[in-house]
Formats: sequence, C-alpha cells, structure tokens
Amino acid sequence: MAAIIQVENVTKTYRIGKVDVPAVQGVSFEVERGEFVSVVGPSGSGKSTLFYMLGGLTRADSGRVVIDGEDFARLTDAERTKLRKKKIGFVFQKFNLLPTLDARSNIQIARDIAGEHADRDPEYFKHVTSLLGIDKRLDHRPSEMSGGEQQRVALARALINKPAIVLADEPTGNLDTKNSQIVLSMLRRSNKELGQTVLMITHNPEAASFGDRILHIRDGQLVTPDEDPQWSPHVAR
Repeated sequence: MAAIIQVENVTKTYRIGKVDVPAVQGVSFEVERGEFVSVVGPSGSGKSTLFYMLGGLTRADSGRVVIDGEDFARLTDAERTKLRKKKIGFVFQKFNLLPTLDARSNIQIARDIAGEHADRDPEYFKHVTSLLGIDKRLDHRPSEMSGGEQQRVALARALINKPAIVLADEPTGNLDTKNSQIVLSMLRRSNKELGQTVLMITHNPEAASFGDRILHIRDGQLVTPDEDPQWSPHVAR
C-alpha cells in the first residue's frame, strides 16, 4: 500500500534580517494510510515548520511533499487549496474560531468552504459533537466557552468533512488534563473508527504516546530517541 504522506529530503530556511536560519534540514519519512504518527521535539526544533509544509501552507525550499499521490511542488496555489479542502483537516493550538459565529456555525463553515451542503449528514454532525461533549454548547460563541470547549469545537470542525488526513499542531498545548484527554481520545477514535490518518505535532511525551509511532525532530532533523535528551518515554494510553 502506498504511503498517504511522503516526505523526501525536504528543507526550509528562513531569512531573518541578514541571517539565514535553517528550520528543516533534509527530513524524510513516510506515513501509511490509517496510521497515527506523533512528531515530538522542543520549541524551535522545526516541527511546526514541518507541519505547515505537510499542509501545503508553506512551500519547501527543496525536496518533495507528496499527499495521497499529489506532489505539492507541482501544484498551483489553487490546486493546493483544493487538495487541502478535500483531503486535510487542521487542528491548531490556537483555536482559530470566528468570534462572531456560534459553535454550530464555526463547525459548519468547514463544509461551506469545502463546497458541501451545511445539512449534509446531520447524524454524523450530532455524533461528533456528542462525543466531544459540545452538543449542548452549539449556540454559544467562542467568548462564552472555555478554552477546552473551544478546542473541541475546532476539532469537530477538522473532522466534520471526514478528511483522509488530520494534521494537529500542539492540539493540547493550551488545555488542562481533562480536556487534553478528550481531544486526544477523539483523535484516536477518528483514526481507528474512520480510518483517518493522523499526524500530530507535540512537545508532550504523554500526548505523543497516543500515536502508533513517534518521530523525533531536533534542530531541523529527525533523530533517534537516544539522540533527543529532552525525551522521557511515557506509558502509552
């Protein structure tokens, strides 16, 4: 079976003033369809830059990022946007909810952007919001919700179109233990029950343990656990 995510020797360097700062340096890996992969590393390790390249939100300077057979480097901006809408659901540490919309509309907007009818598969909408414990909060705006509730709305938005791939960037970074467990359990459930491929960026070993496999990134390169001095393995699930 062909990998749904293929990363081949990708590099990314940022120019800050007169200084070139390498963020990702020759990273290569594959993620099989239906895998849950965690990418761990300290702040500044390059993991968020990698996330943005995987989502087609920024271009690699060199190398290839192939999503379900589509090479981002060969696509136009419009084609990359279409691929993201069709294949990828995003979960960010900052919830990125629209403050003037209630929770229901913040979730439904993902369907509108993807060109789906807002009432498509209402049972699935009920199923997801119930599992996330936000079914009674759908008429509330973000300012009327806790941080944990807002992140659960953001996760529902990412899942509502049943994307093949879910990319999560520090999804529990702003959450307490209880809400972190809810979000991680839902990511795991979507992976197992819907067959969605999940790639999660995190600095938290306990969160990382929810994955089937863990990749370590440090100073822009993949390393082994033994080469990552900040890594302290936790018992999975």
